[in-house]
Amino acid sequence: MLNLTSRGSAHTCNGTTRRDFLQVGSLGAAGLSLAGYAAAKEKGAVKPGHENRSCIMIFNLGAPSQLDTFDMKPDAPAEVRGPFQPIDTTGDFQISEILPQHAKIGRHFSLVRSTHHTGAAVHDAGWQMMQTGRQFSGGVNTPHAGSVASYLQGRRTDLPPFVVLPETMGRGGGNLPNGQAGGFLGKAHDPFALMADPSVPNFQVPDLLPPDFIGEARLQRRRSLRDLIDGTVRDFEATENAALLDDNFQAAYRLMTSTQARDAFDLSKEPQKVRDRYGMNRFGQCCLLARRLVEAGVRFVTINTFLTVFDEITWDIHGSKPFTSIEGMKNIVAPMYDQGYAALIGDLEERGLLDDTMVCNLAEFGRTPKVNPAGGRDHWPQCFTTYFAGGGVQGGQVVGASDPVGGVPADRPVLPGDCVATIFHSLGLDLESHLPGPGGRPFPLVDFGRREIHELY
Repeated sequence: MLNLTSRGSAHTCNGTTRRDFLQVGSLGAAGLSLAGYAAAKEKGAVKPGHENRSCIMIFNLGAPSQLDTFDMKPDAPAEVRGPFQPIDTTGDFQISEILPQHAKIGRHFSLVRSTHHTGAAVHDAGWQMMQTGRQFSGGVNTPHAGSVASYLQGRRTDLPPFVVLPETMGRGGGNLPNGQAGGFLGKAHDPFALMADPSVPNFQVPDLLPPDFIGEARLQRRRSLRDLIDGTVRDFEATENAALLDDNFQAAYRLMTSTQARDAFDLSKEPQKVRDRYGMNRFGQCCLLARRLVEAGVRFVTINTFLTVFDEITWDIHGSKPFTSIEGMKNIVAPMYDQGYAALIGDLEERGLLDDTMVCNLAEFGRTPKVNPAGGRDHWPQCFTTYFAGGGVQGGQVVGASDPVGGVPADRPVLPGDCVATIFHSLGLDLESHLPGPGGRPFPLVDFGRREIHELY
């Protein structure tokens, strides 16, 4: 919770203290404020004509096996190619038989089969690199791509500019930042995290309504408390912090009282057949909610396919318990994922939203070329597949290639910074611009040499 205090404390006629008043503004520290201020500071950093662009980042937490999904090697030895067969798609490539719905919409997305990074083969190191474009080092916590969009472009509506569904990532085993925060841009550009499962009956957004102890009339009174504050805090009122506090409060108030925000998060407004199309599971309903949010004006939505690699079945297919096997991925993970993604792309296209909405599918790394003795594959950052749709991307093609066993890039190597630059390019951000970095020093939007994957366009 944001907690700003002055040299004194003030009480109003109903006994409310200024500290009590500040509680209503606590949501402002979750990516809900400072949009106009940030945009004004960074004039020229956003290209004209991209006002309607949005991004949905699907982060495949746990890391899918490229050899069993999007980079099949049918001619490789059995211990490399795995148990699945390639199938044709409506694009100019083949994918695994465990993703039949992807195959039907292959013309809409393009694969990058040569993604790799040099970070440690631990989950949270990859999370950080793939979502921020940089490796965590020297204590500098770089911002998520969505936080950068929040800073440079701000909000369009009462809804926050950057939302994470269903919640931010949990533990990854490496005790590193997961990359899903505002970093050095500050808490004001952290994402709004749903913190709920949209597939459960009677789904509600915990932070969308005022706390139970704040009634509607009381909330209205707090909105005007600034006119009642005692002169003992006027020295605070003149400071920059006070101005930022105003923004935080107004952003939180707008969210909690906005009919538009409530409607965007209200999945009960969707016909049941639409909900069923996405799948009545957490990932499927997050995909549907992401579509509703970008339709309502949210600039950036990140969907975590899973919340952690511990205590749930994920793409982390080591083979031995508590992890799953390659076959387990086929029966448990792939059907849910395949249905939700295909429904999202199809729905965006039907509603005329796909051209202005990039959907990028990332992961922290790939899996080892050889199947291990437990019947799974282990961590492998040396080569993996990412893919992109919408937002100006030409679908149905493949960029780059891996070697005959899917172990290293053989053509057109792509780094995390290039993936993030591709997102920024789609949103209309100038890759030559700078952010206010640690200590106020200019910090380049992307590292030198990192550019959008131009073949996608």
